[in-house]
Amino acid sequence: MSRVQYSAAEMLACLAARQMKGRTTVFIGTGVPMLAAALAKRLYAPELLPVFEFGGIGSTLDRLPLGVGESRTFDRAFAALGLCDVMETAQRGLIEEGFLGGAQIDPFGNLNTTAIGRYRRPSVRLPGSGGGNEVASLCWSTIILMRHERKRFVPRVDFLTSPGYLGGPHGRRRAGLPEDTGPRLVITDLCFFDFEPNSKRLRLAALNPGVGVEDVERETGFPFCVAARLARNAPPTPRELRLLRRQIDPGGVFRR
Repeated sequence: MSRVQYSAAEMLACLAARQMKGRTTVFIGTGVPMLAAALAKRLYAPELLPVFEFGGIGSTLDRLPLGVGESRTFDRAFAALGLCDVMETAQRGLIEEGFLGGAQIDPFGNLNTTAIGRYRRPSVRLPGSGGGNEVASLCWSTIILMRHERKRFVPRVDFLTSPGYLGGPHGRRRAGLPEDTGPRLVITDLCFFDFEPNSKRLRLAALNPGVGVEDVERETGFPFCVAARLARNAPPTPRELRLLRRQIDPGGVFRR
């Protein structure tokens, strides 16, 4: 195990960056997905095409944006469009993957970013969908980034903001969405989940350094199956951490 100390956000960013490949079009959200995309462009996928909700496509990410509508999302981009143009591009099947997060997730990968508790009288009012519903509905696949806490991994989300596999097998088709789309991975600060092909439920696929299955069970509010061959994720490398800390986010805006 590495002796190098790192934060949960740094772990998430490194694991997500390693999933970005080649000349892929990827919807990037605010925060850890931006760290991951910037790291991927430097180390793993220099031809990656980041797509931002407000219209920037193909930014170099030499300077870290502070939000999806900030001017840095257009730095030396291939295109500077608008929100409607970007969503139409996704609807036409030209954006391959999206990165999402949420306050709650259920066993089928459905996300809540709207409200905790009853919608009209919630205990917490959240930011809402933004482009999350469109990303989950229109991209060919999504990767979900989450802090792993029992209050977030719940049997049923309080509000379904962004669809995963809805109620299970064929749920997306019944809702009018392409059946061969949906979430591919859930990356947390404890583990990787993929989705069991038949049930479309979360399946534990890999553990992060120093984490056991019992740690994941303790922080997950529903039962899950475990892959026959459970992998072990590598910790952040010194090079990954050096890039994140010195070049990408030296102020620690999103790394904390």
